[in-house]
Amino acid sequence: MTEPTIATRDLRRRYGDAEAVAGIDLTVGSGELFGLVGPDGAGKSTIVRLLAGLLGPTGGEVRVLGRDPRDRELRRSIGLVPQEHALYGDLSIDENLTFFGRLFGLDRATFRERRERLLAITRLAPFTDRRASALSGGMYKKLALACALLHQPRVLLLDEPTNGVDPVSRRQLWSLLGHFLDGGMTVLVTTPYMDEASRCDRVALVHQGRLLSLGTPASLVDEMPERTFLVVGADRDWLHEVLESTAGVVAASPAGATLRAVVRPEAVEGLAGRLAVRGARLEPTAPDFEDLFLAAVAAAEAELVEPRRVSA
Repeated sequence: MTEPTIATRDLRRRYGDAEAVAGIDLTVGSGELFGLVGPDGAGKSTIVRLLAGLLGPTGGEVRVLGRDPRDRELRRSIGLVPQEHALYGDLSIDENLTFFGRLFGLDRATFRERRERLLAITRLAPFTDRRASALSGGMYKKLALACALLHQPRVLLLDEPTNGVDPVSRRQLWSLLGHFLDGGMTVLVTTPYMDEASRCDRVALVHQGRLLSLGTPASLVDEMPERTFLVVGADRDWLHEVLESTAGVVAASPAGATLRAVVRPEAVEGLAGRLAVRGARLEPTAPDFEDLFLAAVAAAEAELVEPRRVSA
């Protein structure tokens, strides 16, 4: 059996009395696009720092390419794009690339070849004299990605790479990942966006440092025990009150002119009866990844079910 590229077992990390990562078990295979999905404060960035060797665990184990990420030699096989700004703002695009090329010990010919390819792929070639501090959010993230890829790492860690960038740049950044996945690189990306999660081969839903669900986006949605409805008719404020006060409604959100509700099967009949009093009704609709995540978080916070794990 092929050894996984990334593996954690009961991974834990504490900050004082707070446990940011609370027993995470993950395996990521070679060439896989793996997503860590969760809201702010879920522990995603801490997991990335543990995988990158920037932090050590306070419990459990973590291995990247079969080794401890804090191994200095291993770091040459890892590329990291952190969530926070990590480039030199007073240096130009070209100067940042040159700096990281020297940091990785690339000879001139190798650096020149990789620089030209990355500038072409990221479409930054016309702007090489522009300072990093003057770049738009999308251009800055593309430069950070180019710098992280100069040494051709086997594993790429991206911590919310599209945070703070416009929708067009988001699509461009995700398109860029295809270039590197085709070459067999393993990519782990964190994101709070459900549409991005659906692009991944597999995802782990995390909340408050804990693993809620693990599997392919499609299989996780298919395995949802809850049902999803559009709530049609009556005053929206009244509908909100009914949904919020009905046990078994695990999530409710606007959906155009209607409301969307995720409901446990045993609560559907009672909810339909309450809505019928004012002529409102439930219309079944196909669940999506956001429905899945809202249901998983609600279940975890209410401590009603054990964390779901779906093997892919």
